[in-house]
Amino acid sequence: MTQQVERPMASRPTFAEGELAGKVMRQCHEVTALKEAFFSKNSEQIVACCRAMAKAFDNGGKLLAMGNGGSSCDAIHLAVEFMHPITEKRPPLPTLSLTTDVAVMTAIGNDQDFALIFSQQLEMMGKPGDMALGVSTSGKSANINRAMQMAREMGLMTIGFTGRDGGRMPPLCDFCFIVPSFSIPRIQETHETLLHIIWDLIHVIRGEEDVI
Repeated sequence: MTQQVERPMASRPTFAEGELAGKVMRQCHEVTALKEAFFSKNSEQIVACCRAMAKAFDNGGKLLAMGNGGSSCDAIHLAVEFMHPITEKRPPLPTLSLTTDVAVMTAIGNDQDFALIFSQQLEMMGKPGDMALGVSTSGKSANINRAMQMAREMGLMTIGFTGRDGGRMPPLCDFCFIVPSFSIPRIQETHETLLHIIWDLIHVIRGEEDVI
């Protein structure tokens, strides 16, 4: 019988009364300040993007969204909001997330290259007049940028959600929204608000009731 050796528990840091609550409020203030600065700077571009997207939907286009990791969840979230609106009075709009078919993504990644997992799906499912929306907190995701390039070559509108300095995404996008932060949580929190605003404005621009 193997004798178990007791190991001393690692010491844990101690925090003064109220210090953890202070950390909570610090992060709250950080994201609030970042969002205010981002949306103040980008509000006109957001409106222009929503007008173009509303026109594309009106003309029969669909939205194809993609991302990696936490950003894949943002792409799925976006698709759900458009396909199954949280507000009953608003109609669904055709949106697909390219991050949900694990079999297809792993097949492409295993047999060819992980950098192709979105561009190959986009090539098969996209058509001129559609929209491609890529989410990458760094702007350096090879599979997102390949898909954005593919989308442009196919005649799709390209929209990017990114952070930091934008990475390689801006030249590939008709509309690129850069959250100027190196904190991934802060970037993702701003992206989530952005996707809700875009969803809302597209419906309002299309003449539906402003209920939010």
